[in-house]
Amino acid sequence: MSQSSPFFNRWLSQIGPDQVIAILTDLIGSGAVFAVDAEGNVLFWSKGAEKLFGLPSESILGKPCAKTLGCDEGQDPCGLADLGVITAQIVQPKHVNGQRVSCYRTARAFFDAQGKFAGALEFLQPQAATETAIGKQGNSESFHGILSGDPAMLQAIKIIRNVAETEATVLIRGESGTGKELVAHALHLESPRHQQPFLAINCAALSPSLLESELFGHVKGAFTGAIRQHDGVFKRAHGGTLFLDEVAELPLELQAKLLRVLQEQSFIPVGGDAAVKVDVRIIAATHRSLREEVKAGRFREDLMYRLRVVPVFLPPLRERRLDVNLLLWHNINLHNLHGRRHVDSIAPDAMRRLLDYNWPGNVRELINVIEYAFAVGRGNELCLDDLPPEFRESKLTVADEQATPVKHKKYQNEADAIREALRITSGNLEAAANYAGMSRATFWRKRKKYKIDT
Repeated sequence: MSQSSPFFNRWLSQIGPDQVIAILTDLIGSGAVFAVDAEGNVLFWSKGAEKLFGLPSESILGKPCAKTLGCDEGQDPCGLADLGVITAQIVQPKHVNGQRVSCYRTARAFFDAQGKFAGALEFLQPQAATETAIGKQGNSESFHGILSGDPAMLQAIKIIRNVAETEATVLIRGESGTGKELVAHALHLESPRHQQPFLAINCAALSPSLLESELFGHVKGAFTGAIRQHDGVFKRAHGGTLFLDEVAELPLELQAKLLRVLQEQSFIPVGGDAAVKVDVRIIAATHRSLREEVKAGRFREDLMYRLRVVPVFLPPLRERRLDVNLLLWHNINLHNLHGRRHVDSIAPDAMRRLLDYNWPGNVRELINVIEYAFAVGRGNELCLDDLPPEFRESKLTVADEQATPVKHKKYQNEADAIREALRITSGNLEAAANYAGMSRATFWRKRKKYKIDT
């Protein structure tokens, strides 16, 4: 915990703590700082908050923060009474114009002498600003949270940017964990529909009867338990975008109904007798080949052609080897910004296991691995013992050891390791940092420290 001297406390009393807090928060350029009381009413609202959300302090002070910012369930400041501290939670409060602002949320609860929740201090940092600070490396690109330097991924991003301006139906193909929903949301945000709803539904997560009701809604009395009318996602997404994840799992009887929506922009709710007109853009995704599903008789050919107007393929992480190092450091830096531990290097043996790993869970698994490492490890270096058991248990063959001696060779000192990495990579700083198990910034700093030229 930070300490202060009696002189500092006396100084605070002379100039006023409120003035000090206001000045400190003004120094945070791109973030919003605010305080709430035990009921969640705003007590303090920084200039950064005014700028980020378009809300002057006089319009929000004394009002419920959750209601004013349109917080979703689990993002209410009063929820800190149970959590105490929140670090790096992604939230999407509303701007005064109604648009959502994606932010990283860091918050701390305060309690009175009796242990009752007395309020909280919160810091919201725009996700876009964080990505600008840590997401650009070399030829990589950060696009609505999608970070890549891989040519195939960059081509997919280019297609997304172009097709977003149209009304074409898009089919995203990729393994689980490659970021299909993230890509679909990015397409929506780039489209003219970005101010309208974006809804997603997993076609494999519900039984056929529940899925039909969730897609198209039902009228009161349509079936046992239907005590009221229910609007499905098609109606709720009117004017916006609907993302159908794992569309290959859609039952044949529902495929005909989906085809009708695509052709006529209308559907009949379960138990209803009148068609409902909607204006919805469809983005679908699957980890299977729809052509193979058609051959097997599990998917309608006419529906495949309606969904597959613009196909976008997301390669698995094992085919994006250049991105592994990039994504590792991107996620490490996210944790460095908000966590108690700060990692500035990766041990060579740990780096090799990370680079050689097949990543069956793709980017989602990589994110979880870094979260695991920060949870169990300590110190400024990410070690092999910080990685999940599957990394520590994997055995390297003799051929593997001979193939990449640079990463495992023991050196007398750090300077020798840096010189060898530069020699092996012919002076390529990014590749050399990768070999040495360091971030590019750390490698550059240490190279300057030891006065090593490329």
